[in-house]
Amino acid sequence: MKRTWTIIGVRDVPASFRWYQSLFGHADVHPAHDHFGQIVDADGTVLLCLHAWGAHEHPSLASPDAAPPGNGLLQFFRVDDYEATLVRARALVPRLDEEPHRNPNTGTMEFSLRDPDGYYVTISALDAEPDRPT
Repeated sequence: MKRTWTIIGVRDVPASFRWYQSLFGHADVHPAHDHFGQIVDADGTVLLCLHAWGAHEHPSLASPDAAPPGNGLLQFFRVDDYEATLVRARALVPRLDEEPHRNPNTGTMEFSLRDPDGYYVTISALDAEPDRPT
């Protein structure tokens, strides 16, 4: 099995770490370092890595001034607790970028929001569900 580890540049690793933990309903733990942390699912799967801008000499993580954070990136997470994730998301942001709707390609419900660094995050239900008011 091969897995990808998506790494995004962020201004404040601990703050972004807490934001993603809240979104996914994970226990409140601290990142391994102030400059790097991994959001890990209950089964140990790395969902997302957070890396402080300029903390090392990675060319694409040098500075958010080179390109807007998220330029060319769409974070798309499929969750098995869609309704609960929607409630948590609404508590994290003043408004969603896309309100809940059925994706005609996947047949699943989804919504989108921005993280603290401006990255576009789409949350999709793991399975197709009947339409429900949100």
